[in-house]
Amino acid sequence: MNETFIYILTAIYGICGVVTFAGFVPTMIDLWRKKPSANISTYALWTITMFFTTLYALFINKDLVFIGVASAQLFACFVILVLRIRLNYTKK
Repeated sequence: MNETFIYILTAIYGICGVVTFAGFVPTMIDLWRKKPSANISTYALWTITMFFTTLYALFINKDLVFIGVASAQLFACFVILVLRIRLNYTKK
């Protein structure tokens, strides 16, 4: 394939990763403000799947952009999961 195309596609994928992470921020803010806006089961599943995706990125794929995107999504899912669980325990 053309190197320019691969470079552009890689850059776009990296930008999409940033946009995806930004999409998690409103949920993080809601949970920080004690608004229960996330489902624990969903974020537990997403955290587990992103954990294995990140392991795949690190040990198999070894692409820095993919590692960065997967790690950012894992971090976002984990933070949301922790904040949501914390909200459950502070309400009781």
